[in-house]
Amino acid sequence: MAAFDASGVDCEPELKAGGVLEVEFEDGTKIIVNKHSAAQEIWVAAKSGGFHFKYDDGRWLDTRSKEELFESLSKLASQQAGETVELREE
Repeated sequence: MAAFDASGVDCEPELKAGGVLEVEFEDGTKIIVNKHSAAQEIWVAAKSGGFHFKYDDGRWLDTRSKEELFESLSKLASQQAGETVELREE
């Protein structure tokens, strides 16, 4: 949540029950980030699709593309915000 706040992008991040992060953008689209404990993954739902991240060698990596979580979230947020968004792990 802090990464979205620090990015300066026009969005509303909200921490929901169960540790689910819901980020709503100006156009009404959302990115939803949640832990999937059974699979030991972080799941991300965005306008462009769904993504699963697994912890590997100290980083959360997309199970398909191997892209790092914050790099992927930056790209997804940029697409939905219509401007460049750079998210960093706080």
